Amino acid sequence: MPGMVLFGRRWAIASDDLFFPGLFELFLRVLWWLGILALYLRYRGKLDCARGVLLSNYMVVLMVLLAVIICTMLAIVCVSMRGTICNPGPRKSMSKLLYIRLALFLPEIVWASLGAMWVAESTQCDKIVVSAIIATVVVSWMIIGSTLVTIMVVFDPLGRKAARYSSAGPHLAPPEASQFVSGLKTAAMSVWERRMKLLCCCVAQDDQARVAFSSTAELFSTYFSDTDLVPSDLVAGLTLLHQQQDSVRKNQAPKEVISHCPGSSQEDGLDAELENCRHYMPFAAAAYGWPLYVYRNPFTGLCRIGGDCCRSRTTEYDVVGGDQLHCHFGSVLRLTGLQHRDFIHMSFHDKVYELPFLVALDHKKECVVVAVRGTMSLQDILTDLSAESENLDLGCEVEDCLAHKGISQAAKYLYRRLVSDGILNQAFSIAPEYRLVVVGHSLGAGAAAVLAIMLRGTYPHVRCYAFSPPRGLLSKSLYEYSKDFTVSLVLGKDVIPRLSVTNMEDLKKKILRLIAHCNKPKYKILLRGCWYELFGGNTEDLPAELDRGDHRDLTLPLLGEQSLLTHKSPGYRSSDSPLGSPTKYPPLYPPGRIIHLEEEGTSGRCSCYTARYTAKWSHESEFSEILIGGKMLTDHLPDILIKALDRVVSNRDACISCPTPGGSA
Repeated sequence: MPGMVLFGRRWAIASDDLFFPGLFELFLRVLWWLGILALYLRYRGKLDCARGVLLSNYMVVLMVLLAVIICTMLAIVCVSMRGTICNPGPRKSMSKLLYIRLALFLPEIVWASLGAMWVAESTQCDKIVVSAIIATVVVSWMIIGSTLVTIMVVFDPLGRKAARYSSAGPHLAPPEASQFVSGLKTAAMSVWERRMKLLCCCVAQDDQARVAFSSTAELFSTYFSDTDLVPSDLVAGLTLLHQQQDSVRKNQAPKEVISHCPGSSQEDGLDAELENCRHYMPFAAAAYGWPLYVYRNPFTGLCRIGGDCCRSRTTEYDVVGGDQLHCHFGSVLRLTGLQHRDFIHMSFHDKVYELPFLVALDHKKECVVVAVRGTMSLQDILTDLSAESENLDLGCEVEDCLAHKGISQAAKYLYRRLVSDGILNQAFSIAPEYRLVVVGHSLGAGAAAVLAIMLRGTYPHVRCYAFSPPRGLLSKSLYEYSKDFTVSLVLGKDVIPRLSVTNMEDLKKKILRLIAHCNKPKYKILLRGCWYELFGGNTEDLPAELDRGDHRDLTLPLLGEQSLLTHKSPGYRSSDSPLGSPTKYPPLYPPGRIIHLEEEGTSGRCSCYTARYTAKWSHESEFSEILIGGKMLTDHLPDILIKALDRVVSNRDACISCPTPGGSA
């Protein structure tokens, strides 16, 4: 930070990002130079063939050229090590060194071309020399090609506008500056929309997809518009934040040890809800279809359901109304343990704002189960990223009925299918005494929670079990309203139940604060971070001068809202965020009462399958911060959640049946 300005434009790379690639190229160049030197010293007297003099001269000039490149790369590496992330002053000579390094590509390309031509005409020379020179030519072109790829990767489509504003900003009048910034944000949104369309090129371009693309582009362009972060800055900031969070947790007073055995009505309710969660989680997992089943059974899954993929639909399949079943039916039967006649409807139709779901009769619990699939496609990702809020017309007395737009749109689609198409009527005509239960995991959990709220008026006894739901889902009023009929289950450090626009904005501020107070160069932060992630370490000697809880507003000239670059107003306050808009991105909360499966003690970093968890009721405020760590992603996986839930319920059952201290069995 800031992004480098070369050739009159900003690039998505900082001057301290060149340490590792420069060191790698320096290592290759030195080995290359030593190899050419050894080859020349050994075979210079044997080049008496045709074109032999040219080959000898080629190696001499190549060694000289390599020596110049090595000196330049050594200077680039040394300069890249200077300063800190927010203090690029000691690296101000980097641009000149890069101009020199890029200029050296021209003679290298010319000399590699001449070497290829001379080798082709020197077939009578020593084969070892010819092969070695061919290898040097190939290596030259590989390095040139990798440099071109790197340039394309770090290219910033807004770089020219941003660089122009960076230099002209101090001299612009306020109206002109405001107009320029508005144009810059519009251009950024257009760039992000093109990127999303390119990434999701296989998604059908209908009206819903276009709305989702626009919504996603606006979110990304707004979120990144007030910083000059390059990708490596984010990695360094996350590394520092992870170590800081671990340090804070280690310094906290130990929690009071509470017996696992239920000793109150609240604990009794927890046991009952945990048992319900364990029962309904397979339904939520079954909604993912065959991919999750094969993932959980990598050696036998394909063999078990392979016949369903090749078999044409029979009459027993026709009992289940729906579309795009393909290989899914067999996996759903195996995951739920039900029979084909127990399913009322099953649909794997997948579009933006339209999620797959299944409806089944659960005779064990005497309920109609609606299971909604979580994120599993690009269409689902677009639904996730449509993060602005919209009003829900519920027809009840709840005020401030705001919900995540993409998820509420998906819930409305499910409501139309279930109610308007008569699917629930069909289910309750078969089992009129059964009650309704809606379940889902991840995105499906969010859609299930909103769907349960919408169905509450028609089915007052509806229950919802949301597994790993997103935090940015419901307004405060709807969150309180959903507590009567919704239970959410969260495992460990799972990032999704902590993920919302508000929390992401808070995460950005924390990263910026840590970067601003960093007193070590970026390469040391990244090296220490890799070591810490792999082997752990002491969090007391953090590579940053932290503010130790002092959260005063930053006034450093690097976080401004005026552009993507480093010219910022001296009076900038970190709380002046464009995402602070209360109309489009208000604070949102997870659904219902929350059961948190917390990890016991400090298990190893690769202990997803061996960690021990305890269950407790938690308040939503415990998920108001994104926790950085290796398990923030693995704790969200449905198979990990199923294993942890089984282990917790089994342990609690064993605790109930075990003898109390001093008592008899």
